[in-house]
Amino acid sequence: MDGKPIMAIIYDFDKTLCPEDMQNYSFIPALGMTPAEFWGATGRFSAKTGVERILSYMYMMIVLAKEKGIKMTKEWLWGLGKDIKYFEGVTTWFNRINNYGVQNGIKVEHYLTSSGTKEIIDGCSIAKEFKMIYGCEFLFDDVTQEPVWPKFAVNYTQKTQHLFRISKGVIEATDDDRLNEKTAIRRIPYRNIVYLGDGMTDVPMMILVKQNGGKSIAVYPRGRKEKVAPLFEEGRVNYICVADYTANSELEKVMKLIIESVAVTSMLEKKEKSVFAK
Repeated sequence: MDGKPIMAIIYDFDKTLCPEDMQNYSFIPALGMTPAEFWGATGRFSAKTGVERILSYMYMMIVLAKEKGIKMTKEWLWGLGKDIKYFEGVTTWFNRINNYGVQNGIKVEHYLTSSGTKEIIDGCSIAKEFKMIYGCEFLFDDVTQEPVWPKFAVNYTQKTQHLFRISKGVIEATDDDRLNEKTAIRRIPYRNIVYLGDGMTDVPMMILVKQNGGKSIAVYPRGRKEKVAPLFEEGRVNYICVADYTANSELEKVMKLIIESVAVTSMLEKKEKSVFAK
């Protein structure tokens, strides 16, 4: 694929690729709590202390795990990833989309930007499909192997930096010097980037991708179109689709059309350059 155009698909995770928050599948039940109890406690802590909500849930994960006598190591969190359930078709989606890209002379790369727990995502069955996973990470003590501090926290506005990282090809989260350098040629043009999300927390990223010439897609559970319809009506996304990743679904058809448009645009650009060079 050397020299071929590259297209990036950036995904949210919770309620975009899987129907629920990832902590709901195994972490919260391990605490002996319901999702409503855990997220309610997180909300109350945030309201009481003024701690940002993403940092609040990370703090509560540490505190409640200790209260329940759970040794929350990185390996333990990895193990929770295997219990995540996905929307239909997700596990085969990446291979199908990659192959369609190849058929059209396009290299497709997949990226994930999530406010969820990266250690849980790293243990899930689809983690290998992503070139880079951005998520909330803990800093673990070398002796106890338990978390002592947030390493990275990703909220809805912090997600937007990942668009610039992916476009420039400066994907390591700590590489700020190269990220801020002026770049004449981007590894992936903004127009070749697609963002998939599910709701209001994705709006800044959706708008930024769309305004820069890429495509934003809001997905929703079947029968819940009202959840994302305003995003389309207000011009914040290009498309809304059922979160159905199976072959020949509406979402797959839209993504294939986008791949075809990337291929055509790239060919036309090459043609223009060749004519100008004569």
